[in-house]
Amino acid sequence: MITSGNLFAGAQARRAEELIATLLATPDLKIERIVSHGQASPPGFWYDQAWAEWVVLLTGSATLRFEAEPTPRALAPGDYVHIPAHVRHRVEATDPEHPTVWLAVHHR
Repeated sequence: MITSGNLFAGAQARRAEELIATLLATPDLKIERIVSHGQASPPGFWYDQAWAEWVVLLTGSATLRFEAEPTPRALAPGDYVHIPAHVRHRVEATDPEHPTVWLAVHHR
């Protein structure tokens, strides 16, 4: 089946929660669009994912923190990060004024 869409459709609508949409899923790969409006990881929460993740910031801004690094990483549009499986990380902040649109590719 052929599917299509627009990565920015509906991104302007503010929501209390992040919007996560799966664009493609296979047994070894999942591609998601994530739209944030000022959301961050809860205090003390760390992602520890079984799959690796490659993420690119398309719009907005974000700050990621990795447990093994002394300072957080600021991301701007076009910046990407590959996060190996089980590397603990968290979202410290996303742009509260403009939508932050991410494309996340989870893979084995």
